[in-house]
Amino acid sequence: MNADQHAKIRATHLARCAYLYVRQSTLRQVLENTESTKRQYALRERAVALGWPADRIVVIDSDQGRSGADSDREGFARLVAAVGLGEVGVVLGLEVSRLARSSTDWHRLLEICALTDTLICDEDGLYDPDHFNDRLLLGLKGTMSEAELHILRARLLGGQRAKAARGELEMHQPVGYGLDPVGRVVLDPDAAVVAAVRTFFETFRRTGSATATVRAFREQELLFPRRLVSGPHAGEVAWGPLLHSRALRTLQNPRYTGAFVYGRTRAKRTATGRESRIRLPREEWHTLLLDRHPGYLSWDEYEANLRRLAGNATAHGTDRLAGPPREGPALLQGIAVCGRCGNRMGVRYYRAHAGLVPEYHCQREGIEHAQPFCTRIVGAGIDRAIGEMLVETVSPLALGAALDVEAELAARSAEADGLRRAGVERARYEADLAQRRYLRVDPDNRLVADSLEADWNAKLRALTDAQEAYERARESRHSLVDPAERARILALATDFPRLWADPATPQRERKRMLRLLVEDVTLARTNEIVAHVRFRGGAVRTLRLPLPLGAPDLRRTDPAVVATLDRLLDDHTDAEAAELLNAGGLAPGVATRFNAGIVADLRRKYGLADRFSRLRARGLLTLPEVSEFLGAHPKTVNAWARGGRIPSVLVADNGKRLFPRPELHRSCGWCGGPIPARPSLRSGKKWCSMSCCQKAYRNRQRIAACEDSSPGTANEVQSVA
Repeated sequence: MNADQHAKIRATHLARCAYLYVRQSTLRQVLENTESTKRQYALRERAVALGWPADRIVVIDSDQGRSGADSDREGFARLVAAVGLGEVGVVLGLEVSRLARSSTDWHRLLEICALTDTLICDEDGLYDPDHFNDRLLLGLKGTMSEAELHILRARLLGGQRAKAARGELEMHQPVGYGLDPVGRVVLDPDAAVVAAVRTFFETFRRTGSATATVRAFREQELLFPRRLVSGPHAGEVAWGPLLHSRALRTLQNPRYTGAFVYGRTRAKRTATGRESRIRLPREEWHTLLLDRHPGYLSWDEYEANLRRLAGNATAHGTDRLAGPPREGPALLQGIAVCGRCGNRMGVRYYRAHAGLVPEYHCQREGIEHAQPFCTRIVGAGIDRAIGEMLVETVSPLALGAALDVEAELAARSAEADGLRRAGVERARYEADLAQRRYLRVDPDNRLVADSLEADWNAKLRALTDAQEAYERARESRHSLVDPAERARILALATDFPRLWADPATPQRERKRMLRLLVEDVTLARTNEIVAHVRFRGGAVRTLRLPLPLGAPDLRRTDPAVVATLDRLLDDHTDAEAAELLNAGGLAPGVATRFNAGIVADLRRKYGLADRFSRLRARGLLTLPEVSEFLGAHPKTVNAWARGGRIPSVLVADNGKRLFPRPELHRSCGWCGGPIPARPSLRSGKKWCSMSCCQKAYRNRQRIAACEDSSPGTANEVQSVA
């Protein structure tokens, strides 16, 4: 170490800790390449030589077995956090490749070290990132380290691709295959494994559905093999229930046709730094060689299976995740949560006379295990209730209070998060301290070593518990609403009822307005439907709705409507009762409005007395009866009734009438019987309406006329009478 390098170390650096970062890329290197590990730990002596006391040297070695290109390194994140907080005077590493093989991570560390006046030390020397020359040199080293990793990876991948192009690359074999002594791919020597795979494909040929295949295996209590790829039993075959995901992977794997395939997926780094694999279309596969080893099905059958799976699928992708609002009428699409298992609920539609009706269903576990769906709930009533609740709830004052609560909860959550993070750091420091104490003890002193080892284990358990609690709390943290979103939400309050009720508002916009206010809605179905609405501010409202009616109940008229109809039929015809029911806003179960035919059907279905029976029970007379009583022709009586000369009651819409019993004026002068009042009755008339009285009266008049002429004639007339 020359004088210039010593001059870079100041008292402010020595007042802070020295952080030593130790890392090996793979666990195999940790076990076999021990010399590199010793050289890295030996940098502690370098820090002591630079002036740092041994008790102020912090060793970070939690990233053992992690690649330097991995952005999710806990130890490196801890180092960067400590540097950013100004707690580090110097960062020690064997070389740049030990600290990072990613230019992004390396230059971020350099920038933070320059801002906090932190030095960097490796085997070649001591550097100050705030000096241009040192910063340039460190930048070149980082670039060379990343290029070195790229070259190594390119060489390895180039060799793999060359062997794959010839079909000679040794790859992981799917279950049902094995290797013979010379390395050729053959069917698995275990006859039970081969039989299970053949049964699987035969079942799919018969059923034509992956879900039906899983159900058949479950109903017959058949097990399906899988090959373990990690752990102490890697390479062995384990038996278990057939899952839907494993069935799909087996059907989509072209290796079962006897083909050699390489390059079906490609690695892609996401925005968070994690690496994910995307499936490539067939024309982008690196290698596809047909008929390279025995197969369970032909290539044509494999392609037919893929087409059948695509035809069976109603949607591609995971519809259980909260996706963007779409055009369908389901208001809770993407934010409905199952109240039984907690999974995201999907949406399906069925057509009714009113249009598309949504149904929320939880089917993930049901599909995976070929069992009935977890929950199914018709969504029309829920959507309507949620919309009415939002219109009643949304107001500027309510939204402002909710946003204030949101901000307060976020502030409290951030404060608690800082306390939990400090607790994790404290537990990690105590675990590191217990580890160093254990490593320094004399191995011959067994009592002390056992005590320190037990203390180290206890500290590690405490660190694990603190880290898990911190992760759980961080996942459930409330997000703070920024000022722009706050202004949008408050402006929405004045126009929300009008926009929500406007028929021209697209359903997708209603869903967007809903998601500005509601985090999710948990649905549960028992003897009623319970909807727990969780607002973004943290408030929760519970709605309780009756179960939706089935098809027979939907076609059944409400008993209260039937009772109202029964009362109306006392004084009205079928058509008049239908008009009165429609005017009262009532509707039958099979249509939107009442008519005379529907009223007649309801009378027959529920055994209601018709109007004729009701009027007859009240003593009204039919047309023949009143005609005989009045001594008039039925047509004459009808004419009197239509002209309003005698009272009548309309029985049906076809003009049929019933008549009240006529009033009585005087007694008959011949027989003494009552004489009814009728429009044609003259004031001097003395006979009643009975035919015998009329005939007797006429005969009497004739006798009187004969007596006036001659006695003999009168006697003849009298004898005739």
